[in-house]
Amino acid sequence: MKITWLGHSGFKIEIADQCLLIDPFLTGSPVFPQDRKAEASEGVTAIFLSHGHGDHVGDAIDIAKEKSLPIYTMVELAGWLNGQGVDNTTGFNKGGTVTLGGASVTMVNATHSSSTPDGSYAGSEAGFIIEGDGHSIYFSGDTDVMADMKIFNDLHQPDIGILACGGHYTMDMRRAAYAAKTFFNFKTLIPCHYKTFPLLAQSAEELLSALPDTNIVEPEILSPIEI
Repeated sequence: MKITWLGHSGFKIEIADQCLLIDPFLTGSPVFPQDRKAEASEGVTAIFLSHGHGDHVGDAIDIAKEKSLPIYTMVELAGWLNGQGVDNTTGFNKGGTVTLGGASVTMVNATHSSSTPDGSYAGSEAGFIIEGDGHSIYFSGDTDVMADMKIFNDLHQPDIGILACGGHYTMDMRRAAYAAKTFFNFKTLIPCHYKTFPLLAQSAEELLSALPDTNIVEPEILSPIEI
């Protein structure tokens, strides 16, 4: 299995027989190398969006149209995407699971906000549990700490966490460390939603210091993490 960071909250996850693109914010991202966009979508089989904000919908519309890829997301956001000319969308909701080949993706709760770049209603914000290849990944989406996280661990026992932890708009490093220690037993933890803008944390050092027994991998853009 390979997990590749695209900067901010964007990831490409190669799991089982699938290659999933999540929240691909490329164009306009101050940290993504604009001359390497093709690499971000190479081999992708499906796109998942956690919520409607522009720094998460990002390039999903253009990629879906160019490569005829399906987008899976909150049902209201899926309807908005249809209006933007994306033909192949599947709207689902929290607690729902979609199965794609040897992988499954369950939509779970997050606490944040959600609207589209033009201000339309996008349903509710969410995270994902991605399972396959003997692994369970918790992708938090944009969220603060929630007691719901205990339920995610009880039901799915994720061994890999991808946590937003840049602060200001989401959990900061201290709160993400609390969530990891209190609710999960991650073997591997990957921070995200940081370094992108000056308002966000520029280092994960506080997270590393708080979780000395967890394998915390600070990702590098377009550099696959093999697990």
